[in-house]
Amino acid sequence: MSLQISNISKSFKDLKALKHISLEVKENELYGLIGPDGAGKTTLFRILASLLLPDEGQANVAGYNVITDYKQLRKNIGYMPGKFSLYQDLTVEENLNFFATIFNSSIEENYDLIKDIYVQIEPFKKRKAGDLSGGMKQKLALSCALIHKPKVLFLDEPTTGVDPVSRNEFWDMLKKLQKKGITIFVSTPYMDEAALCDRIAFINKGEILQVDTPSAIVKNFAKQVLNIQTPSIYKALRVLGSYQHTHSIYPFGESLHYMDSRKDFDLNEVLNHLKNEEIKDVEGELISPEIEDVFMELSRN
Repeated sequence: MSLQISNISKSFKDLKALKHISLEVKENELYGLIGPDGAGKTTLFRILASLLLPDEGQANVAGYNVITDYKQLRKNIGYMPGKFSLYQDLTVEENLNFFATIFNSSIEENYDLIKDIYVQIEPFKKRKAGDLSGGMKQKLALSCALIHKPKVLFLDEPTTGVDPVSRNEFWDMLKKLQKKGITIFVSTPYMDEAALCDRIAFINKGEILQVDTPSAIVKNFAKQVLNIQTPSIYKALRVLGSYQHTHSIYPFGESLHYMDSRKDFDLNEVLNHLKNEEIKDVEGELISPEIEDVFMELSRN
């Protein structure tokens, strides 16, 4: 295993950020930690990168204990924090050379690993890092995290605030890095990115809710999902919020996702209830659940 996490807990005064977290990440796996802001993702990543001590439990990364072997561990991991943390007054080239020097490496020595990323940022190598676009900052940060050829790569919400095109490019790069033998542990609040991982762990309020492959998580979901569309979406949300058979109801893009408390239900009964409450132009259909539906259901408990 590349990562073994056993019973990790961490509190900040009265806030329990992590509650008995146990996970295993296989070698060369692209593993996703999925959850909203404040779920505990960054706290866990900082512990695994030996930047924060846990209150209890233990973790091993690439064969090294995060507490007792932290010096060796840091030589074998790459860490990209959620907030851009490179030197903004240094150029792209200067940042890369600086991080390479720290690890007694060079751009040329590990060029085969970063070349797919470097060719995109090389035209801007004389530009200061602080003047780059969000997508280019992201690629520079990833290159710096890879400059010493780590065994395990930690990426803490790497695509937050980045445009959709750059997000897709970034995940394409992760797939290529995985093929080069790097274990990748990535956190994200975006449910659509969960489907791109080999396995995912849902985390909320410091607790792991479920671990499995994205396809298995969706396949094993027991509830039917009714997708409802209407111009009066917020009024429909209020009406179904007090409907006696509602199990859950929440906005999903420009529609509503409704789950009924009954095992079997007639979708027309639900739609007629809305029409009787003077909700106009209502349409609905039963759809296959998505990963976000599963997460919303798990978060209710």
